[in-house]
Amino acid sequence: MKLYAPWEKAFKKVSTPFEEFLHAQTTTGLILIIMTILALILANTSLYESYSHFFHMNIDFNVGSWVLSHSLHHWINDGLMAIFFFLIGLEIKREITAGELSNIKVAILPILAAIGGMFFPAVIYTYFNYGTQGAAGWGIPMATDIAFAISALVLLGKRVPTTLVTFLAALAIVDDLGAVIVIALFYTETINTTALSLAGVMFLAMIVLNRFGIHKILPYFVIGLCMWFFMLESGVHATIAGVLAALAIPSTPKRAPESFTKDTKELFEKYEKFPSKENYELHEEQKKILTNIKDKIDEVSTPSARLEHSLHLPVALLIIPIFALANAGIKIDFSSIGSTLFEPVFLGIIMGLIFGKVIGIFGVSWLAIKLKIAQLPKGSTISQVFGVAFLGGIGFTMSIFVADLAFLGSEELIFQAKIGILTASLFSGLFGFFWLKSIAKKEEASEK
Repeated sequence: MKLYAPWEKAFKKVSTPFEEFLHAQTTTGLILIIMTILALILANTSLYESYSHFFHMNIDFNVGSWVLSHSLHHWINDGLMAIFFFLIGLEIKREITAGELSNIKVAILPILAAIGGMFFPAVIYTYFNYGTQGAAGWGIPMATDIAFAISALVLLGKRVPTTLVTFLAALAIVDDLGAVIVIALFYTETINTTALSLAGVMFLAMIVLNRFGIHKILPYFVIGLCMWFFMLESGVHATIAGVLAALAIPSTPKRAPESFTKDTKELFEKYEKFPSKENYELHEEQKKILTNIKDKIDEVSTPSARLEHSLHLPVALLIIPIFALANAGIKIDFSSIGSTLFEPVFLGIIMGLIFGKVIGIFGVSWLAIKLKIAQLPKGSTISQVFGVAFLGGIGFTMSIFVADLAFLGSEELIFQAKIGILTASLFSGLFGFFWLKSIAKKEEASEK
């Protein structure tokens, strides 16, 4: 009997949170490429007017005299992306509590590399833009697109050690945390203290639910939605609510894992006492037993793990591709593209994402290893870390997101920034990929 379609079989192979994480990032990276190309085509053909009008049409929510009105583009960047940031928050929490970042000896290298990979790009960008209108964009080259970067590494398969993939994933998670902090602290223009206080109250309410051992998702969803709304009204970017909500979600099981085996074994024994029917229809008691088993599985797992599992594919297949389609559509005026290449914003992003990331990630890693503060990922070489440093220069999703915040209202600067992001990300991704591939070929040749 054929139980699963081919694509379902592929998903069934995912067995651990980290493997699922890599699977989702690889899927996202491949779809992002397609959606970015589609957005560029739509923006540079006769379809541009329809494309622009569609994402800038207003969508209103009315309750009596109260109206919440924003463009579709705004709803995507402040609404859908809050779910993306919620998933990032869950990933950060998992890595810190039980993942690679929970062991300081293993975590120290990606943490230091990530800090260097944020600091040097910002400094280099500031050097090119100090005192200019584009100075506010210093946060743009700090970001690493976790989906694209990991996709490039995973595509190399067994040619690179799994520890190198883990190093990049941990580095990107720390990088995401840094980006969240930068957005919260530096890309907020005006603050409505009343709304921000109410958002804080909602966050505290979620913490209280956690402390009282509430594991049902619905209360957190309702309060989290209220927190998102108050954050939206406060002036602090609404996506920060997604990260805060993730931190408040319980990450401990309701039931001790030790009792799970004993309880489910007894239930399975009861289940098997009922004879199977010819049409495979279950007995009513069997249905109750299966429901009971499912409840016990939920109790032994954690709400944060269940949410991370359920959100990976929707975010990978829907939210990030929609964001790319809405934000990567740059109408390129080829007659002025030459002058854009010499603008400080473009140069700052190019130099920051390419050279800043390499200096920060590779340079800091090399220094930390030389000073014996940290160790190379097991089975990897310093040359491979150099290649990974270039993959860190793929800024795409988060860089575009920060660019829209930094240059709000300035189409010209946003255009320069996005051209720089696309150019630097393409170069960094290709160079890093082929560098690692060439190293793998040399190693294979030397082994023969």
